[in-house]
Amino acid sequence: MAQTTPAAALWVLVPLYNEIEVLPELQRRLLAMFAALDLPGRVLYVDDGSRDASWTQVQVFAAADARVHGLRLSRNFGKEIAMTAGLDALARESDLAACVVLDADLQDPPELIPALVARWREGYDMVYGTRRQRHGESGIKRLTAALFYRLMGRVSATQVPRDTGDFRLLSARALRALAGLRERQRFMKGLFAWIGYPQTQLLYDRAPRAAGRTKWNYGRLWRFAVEGVTSFSTVPLRLATWVGTLTSLLAFAYGGWIVLKVFVWGIRVPGYASLIVAILVLGGLQLLALGIIGEYVGRIYLEAKRRPLYLIQDSTPAAGAASRERA
Repeated sequence: MAQTTPAAALWVLVPLYNEIEVLPELQRRLLAMFAALDLPGRVLYVDDGSRDASWTQVQVFAAADARVHGLRLSRNFGKEIAMTAGLDALARESDLAACVVLDADLQDPPELIPALVARWREGYDMVYGTRRQRHGESGIKRLTAALFYRLMGRVSATQVPRDTGDFRLLSARALRALAGLRERQRFMKGLFAWIGYPQTQLLYDRAPRAAGRTKWNYGRLWRFAVEGVTSFSTVPLRLATWVGTLTSLLAFAYGGWIVLKVFVWGIRVPGYASLIVAILVLGGLQLLALGIIGEYVGRIYLEAKRRPLYLIQDSTPAAGAASRERA
């Protein structure tokens, strides 16, 4: 059973990037949700180097309400790193009972947070939102998302829940465990699953974006998918080995057949088409294998440099204690 103290609070972590259009409505709904919650509520906005007035708006919120805190990163590091910065800050908060990760676009309704809290009080360290419907998204995006989660289930030993984003509640224990995972190339959905502890799902229908435009184009989604697979699976490396082995066996068999034809039927002029096809196929397979190996070598290179995951540029006064850099 999850234990809290009278001063323990539920923190809502909101990573954001250029979300000025939706922030006022998000803040209104969060404060309304806090009013109906039976434990203290706090919100931490993490501005991932926004180029619009998002950070100014967060400062206005913080000045008007002591429950609102903000961190501003020194540049745009990406959502996964912005989430990490917020989780690191909350792991150091003395009044933390649990934390909810919430996107700023209101596709994940803040009104569902009390339901997450209810499941957490049943003894779960993590309660993640699983999407029944994904309203406002194209058919191609829904299809590619479904294929990605099913691919991850096939190739990774860490089972990432299907149709599940970042919307979830984490206990203080789960949050401290995440703070110890410091890899640079971060696939947070995999890290959430990797830490274990009792977990359960909450089914919900995902709403369309409330305002503004999504920051996730297909190029970024492709990089995100590659990050997920290479961070939690070595199957692509083994696949390259298997394909190389099979290709070599076929090449040796074909070479033996050519030698046999020379000795039995004499030398013949080789076929141009078969030669070109063989060169193209073998060359393509070699480049594919090198590309897969390069993805993993590149990640080793980035990890070896040991740069800080992020840098904090600014914070609201109440969040000053959480504004330390974290390597």
